[in-house]
Amino acid sequence: MPIHQAAVIGAGSWGTALAKLLSDKGCAVNLWAHRPEHAAEITTHRENLTYLPGFKLGEKLTATSDLAQAVQGRRMVVMVVPSHGFRQVFRQLLPHLQNDTYVISAVKGIENDTLMTMDQVMTDELARLAKPPRLHLGVLAGPSFAKEVAANVPTAVAVAFPSRAEAQLAQQFFNAPRFRVYAATDVIGMEISGALKNIVAIAAGICDGLGYGTNTRAALITRGLAEITRLGVKMGAQPLTFSGLAGLGGLVLTCTGDLSRNRQVGLKLGQGRKIDEIVAEMEMVAEGVKTTRSAWNLAQREKVEMPILEQVYQVIYEGLDCDQAVKTLLARSLKEEIEF
Repeated sequence: MPIHQAAVIGAGSWGTALAKLLSDKGCAVNLWAHRPEHAAEITTHRENLTYLPGFKLGEKLTATSDLAQAVQGRRMVVMVVPSHGFRQVFRQLLPHLQNDTYVISAVKGIENDTLMTMDQVMTDELARLAKPPRLHLGVLAGPSFAKEVAANVPTAVAVAFPSRAEAQLAQQFFNAPRFRVYAATDVIGMEISGALKNIVAIAAGICDGLGYGTNTRAALITRGLAEITRLGVKMGAQPLTFSGLAGLGGLVLTCTGDLSRNRQVGLKLGQGRKIDEIVAEMEMVAEGVKTTRSAWNLAQREKVEMPILEQVYQVIYEGLDCDQAVKTLLARSLKEEIEF
């Protein structure tokens, strides 16, 4: 049965872009904002002046700061809150979700304390309840800057659920004339791809900030993909997922696009700025900064060699000089390229 109502939880740039996409195709969308004044701003101006200015929002989009109101009667819920606040918001949301609701994470991160992906966080929270609602949990990922989606630029992404039937229902729900959606079943592969690409993007920005060329960037993207794949496969993902939209597609976009917040963080690091002052002046979250710590711990736990991740971690959390980080990468012992 087609679904014509949805809730988007999180009114940042990406959440607003997805809410706009769905409302523009005729879906009645409730967009939840954490702050009441932010919801009021969106309602008054029909525009998210704070995080996605310049894009008018249609009448089928309703902004609210009430979680219960946001999801009332909604069978499709899209989670777009930062990874560090994801668990708390989902926990508050759970009592208001009805059976057979589809909950899709469009968040690209790994929880710092537990090293869980967002799908794993949702599963963990459900397991804590005596009588949990019956939910369909999935993920959306792929090369998709919020501003370009809002501007109706042709875009392709993928949605993954444990079963093909679930993925196909979500595929039909999100698909739009200029937003093509592919179905998949490798949830963990897509989540690892989406989270770790941001770390490689920081590395790409560092190299650009140091004044290196496109040779360097191409090598970084390729080898970054290799180590993301190593970790993903160790965690049960399908290797081919990493050559798809969530893997290679998202990696190329965020490592090369000027709209990439993570690349901008790296660019400033490469120019000699300190991470604390870079983060302090940002209005929107660059997920890769926090994910670098959790991914580094995850790689240690899984005993997976990830040299690019290692150097980004050293730069951000141990104060390593960016130029020295590059020298360390290039001085490593020689390897064979293909490992699978």
